[in-house]
Order: sequence, then structure tokens, then C-alpha cells
Amino acid sequence: MADERTVAGSKAKTPGSGLGRYVLVRFLLIIPTVFILVTLVFCLMRVVGDPISASVGGRLTPAQLEERLAAAGYDRPILVQYVDYLRQIFTGDFGRTLTDNRAISEILLDYGTATLELVLFALVVALIVGIPLGMLAAYLRDRWPDAVLRVFAILCYATPVFFAGLLLKLVFSVWLGWLPLSGRASPEVQLVLGRITGSTGINIVDALRTGRWDLISDVLAHAALPALALGLLTAGVFLRLVRTNLIGTLGRDYVDAARSRGVAESRLVRKHAYKPALIPIITVMGMQIAMMLGGAVLTETTFEWRGLGFELTQYLGARDFVAVQGIVALLAVIVAVTNFLVDVVAALIDPRVRY
Repeated sequence: MADERTVAGSKAKTPGSGLGRYVLVRFLLIIPTVFILVTLVFCLMRVVGDPISASVGGRLTPAQLEERLAAAGYDRPILVQYVDYLRQIFTGDFGRTLTDNRAISEILLDYGTATLELVLFALVVALIVGIPLGMLAAYLRDRWPDAVLRVFAILCYATPVFFAGLLLKLVFSVWLGWLPLSGRASPEVQLVLGRITGSTGINIVDALRTGRWDLISDVLAHAALPALALGLLTAGVFLRLVRTNLIGTLGRDYVDAARSRGVAESRLVRKHAYKPALIPIITVMGMQIAMMLGGAVLTETTFEWRGLGFELTQYLGARDFVAVQGIVALLAVIVAVTNFLVDVVAALIDPRVRY
């Protein structure tokens, strides 16, 4: 008997089993994921020809164009360019822009914090809207409020984010005049925040550091509509997830046992069933963050929110495909790493995810 316990204990502690094995596998999956994504980006960017001809070809003589192509290495075979591109990516070099000769990593440092701030605000909106309304829909299932909320969820994730942004601007900025039309902050507030020692680039954090309510309220007012436009996209998904899983949880045996003891239905929802229903939200969080990063491109353009998405559209307009290729590849790496971190958190919370 003791030998059996020893064998069982040794199996439980075997490296590579359980959580450790799950984390290792998920981490190793980052490599093929990033490889596939950056390969797709490289191939799509080459569909239009070489980046220099696409960007400045019409403004150069043939001799000047050939000289620029040779200097950048675009006159070499496509396979050689691809191998060099992969080597650069895996050493952290995402290239330099053609229009202003800036390093792509520098663009990330300058504008990535703005996109991060927008995604965090949108995630807060999605959680605040999606989870309570999902719980309410499950509590009132098969009644008219449930039907209304389900239609609301469909509208949230089916409405294009740019259309939602324009509609919100029309109502709350043009008609009602409650909120600003665009930007991350008023010019004078942005000037004050830019002068803060050790500025993080995240306006709400810098505003909170000053302790000045006028700065905080201005930043929140500018963030309200972009966060709402982007957050509602994910709120609809969260609402449906919470509703479906909460209804399933309310049918479990331990909930039926609590119900038989006379526990009120509202208390069953709040105290017994909602925590297990939140686990699927955590498991899909990585995918939703990736969707938010994609939606941030349109949201930032709609509200002139100077982040990575806004800069990406500017480089697209300038036909600077080196910049576009670098930014998209960088976003692909960020999405892959984010999904890995979310998967680890989900495995820590719910052991069933590991198997």
C-alpha cells in the first residue's frame, strides 16, 4: 500500500505533467503562431511589389529607384529577403519606416501606451456591461428582458466599431455636447501631463499621479466614447457567455440542493453560480484582447486617438509598407504573448483547462 502511494506521489510530481506541462506546451506554441503570422504579413506586403516602389517609386528616376532597392536589399531573391526578415524579427528588430526613418520599436514605445490605455478602458467597459447584464439575462431567462438583452448582445458584436463610434460622437458630442469629439486629452491637459517627471505615457495613470481632479476628469471624458465604442464589441460576447454558462450552472446538483433548502433564486445567482460562469470569460479573454487590438485601429482613427492603430492608418495612407509590416508583426507578437498569459491565468483558476 505504501509502495502504491509512493508511485502515485512520484507521478504527481513528475515534471512536465499538470500545470507545468500545460504552461510549457502553451509557451512553445507561441513560436509557430508568431512564425505563421509574420509569414502571412510578409507575403501580403509583397503582393503589392517591393515596399520602396509602392511608397516612393513614382517620385524617383529609374536609376534612383534601383539604387534605393539595392541599398535596402529588395533586389535580392524573395526567399533571401524572407530569411533576413525572420532573422530580424527573432532578434527584436522590426525594421525602420521609409517615410520618416524611425525604428518600429520606437513607434511602439511612443504610441503603444496609448493603445494599451484604450484597450484597458474598453475591457473595463466590457466587464462592467457584459457581466451584470449576462447575470440579469440568466436570472430572467425566457422572459422579455432576457430577449431584449440577447438582441442587445447581438447588436453589440455585430455593429462595426467605426459605425458605433460615429453614432456615439453624433449623439453625445454633436447633439448633446456632453463629451469631447476626439483626442486623448485637451491640449492644455496633454501639455501638463507631458511635463510630468517619469511620465508613463498612460494619461489616466499620469493624471492620477498629479492628484488633480480637473486633469483626471478631462482624461476620462476623452476616453469615454472610444472606450464605449470598442468595449461594447466585447461586452456582447461576455453577455452571451455569462448568460449561457450561468444557466448551465444553475442546473447543477449543488445549486439544486441549495434551492431545495429554500435559498432565493437571486442569491443562488449572486453567491453560488456566478463564479463558475465567469471562467469561460477568462479563457476567451486573450482572443477578445486580440479583437480589441484589431478594433483599436478603427476606433483610434474615428476618435483621433494617437495610438498604434492611428499611426498604422497614417503609414497605410503614405504607402509605407515597411512600417505597416513592422507594426502588424509587432502586434502579432503582442497578441501571441497575451494569449499565452491569459491561458496560464485560466489554468491557475480552473484546473480543468490543463487537461
